[in-house]
Amino acid sequence: MRKLIYFVATTIDGRIAGPGGQTDFFPMAGAHIAAQVQQLPETLPRHVREALDVPERQARFDTVVMGRGTYQPALSAGITHPYAPLETIVFSRTLPERSEGNLRITAADPRRVVQELKGRAGRDIWLCGGADLASQLADEIDELVVKVNPVLAGDGIPLLRGGFRPEAFFLRHHEVFSSGVVWLGYERAGGSNR
Repeated sequence: MRKLIYFVATTIDGRIAGPGGQTDFFPMAGAHIAAQVQQLPETLPRHVREALDVPERQARFDTVVMGRGTYQPALSAGITHPYAPLETIVFSRTLPERSEGNLRITAADPRRVVQELKGRAGRDIWLCGGADLASQLADEIDELVVKVNPVLAGDGIPLLRGGFRPEAFFLRHHEVFSSGVVWLGYERAGGSNR
């Protein structure tokens, strides 16, 4: 069965973006970027892959899900399908619903959509963000890969929003980079939640 993987950059204090959605304080050069290019090139936006001359390759994911806030910076830049050719599902109650190729904007229940996706054949599903969507999908997250950056934000968008609801995960792998970034890979305790 396909897994939902929350692959996300965060600060030491657990912020995935600044209070206004800023991400420009995350280090964008170093060994951690080279590892992302090598291991998960599909998680780089298409325009970044093209600028870096990274071949189109789906190493782990063939589908990405995100909320409107995560999608908005690309849309504001005139990029309607930032992670093409991945099947892209944007959950929004404010954008008009539409389907174009393998891009879908929907107001459907994220849990139901992800459960349907998990039931299909294919590679894993990347939860790109953000905090509100991650909270709605918390019970569906099978793994987290948290890219901890050597930065304190003090405020901003947390890794997850929502009420106090502890859920156990165990550390499956870790990778430490000379840039100071650490990747921590966690799996839901007890394996898949299904």
